[in-house]
Amino acid sequence: MDSRSAAFERIDAPVAPAVASAPAAASAASAAVASPHEPRACDGALVRAFGFLGKRWNGVILGTLAGGPMGFSELRRGVNGISDSVLAERLSELAGAGLISRAVDAGPPVTVAYRLAASGEALLPAMQALTMWARENLPGGNVPGGNVPGGNLPGENPPA
Repeated sequence: MDSRSAAFERIDAPVAPAVASAPAAASAASAAVASPHEPRACDGALVRAFGFLGKRWNGVILGTLAGGPMGFSELRRGVNGISDSVLAERLSELAGAGLISRAVDAGPPVTVAYRLAASGEALLPAMQALTMWARENLPGGNVPGGNVPGGNLPGENPPA
């Protein structure tokens, strides 16, 4: 199975009736001739991944944390346009999924740092490949900057 077809699996095989009448059999035969391709569906794991990572801001937060640990305020500045409440919600979801970790330093002053967990770091090669694809295939691919289309690859440091 090549890599392109590995992302797809057949999940809805047709069920043949135990006994078919002649007209039903002829109809099924003509349908088989009219539709030479098997129905395909996206792999369930890929659907789950995009369902979670495709949720607004999740991928951008992970890409921002690829540069290293950050506090809440630093993350808010790094993720342009996100509100405090949405950032807090997304950080909680990402931590619950085991993609990031939250470390509290009792201080004084009390500080909280967020960083990629091992499973979040495991996403970096895929995020880098997706970033390169976007640069080459989506409009605005040459826009400089951090969390904007065409910005730095996850794990890359912004230009000084």
